[in-house]
Amino acid sequence: MTAAMVEQIRHRLDAALHPVELEVLDEGHKHAGHANEGKGHFHVRVVSEQFAGVPPIKRHRLVYAALGELMDNGIHALSIDAKAPD
Repeated sequence: MTAAMVEQIRHRLDAALHPVELEVLDEGHKHAGHANEGKGHFHVRVVSEQFAGVPPIKRHRLVYAALGELMDNGIHALSIDAKAPD
């Protein structure tokens, strides 16, 4: 399931933000014993022109918007590193 979720996250971020760099990592193994037994914990690193001149909180909101209902269904925790190409 987590490999499929990684691909869904990658697909949605690619379609919405057209990143020049995109990394999606399943970090569930780091959270064993936490809520959901470590499932649904991800880290994304996104570098996109759409982030140029945009404050960090708004960059995160763009990522959340791109992921849509995945934030409520499949993603328990998400760590975000969102940068502009510069």
